[in-house]
Amino acid sequence: MSASFPPSEPRPDSEGNSDRMRAVARYSGIAAQMIATIGLSTWAGYWLDKHFQTKTPWFTLSLMLLGLFAALYNVIRSVTKEH
Repeated sequence: MSASFPPSEPRPDSEGNSDRMRAVARYSGIAAQMIATIGLSTWAGYWLDKHFQTKTPWFTLSLMLLGLFAALYNVIRSVTKEH
């Protein structure tokens, strides 16, 4: 004998799930962009410190802070931007 199941109906919150998935994708993209900005600016500062053979890591520190502020600016701009 085969069991007969009722046809599956779309759940009433299926639109809510797609909205949540869009939000997760959006904020994941923002987080990836933030990590890339800070990481690349820190790497560039490290490279400059090695290239110029500085005794203190001024390039690394300054570019890391610049990357941090740029990433935060982009996050704030992206989150406050209207759809």
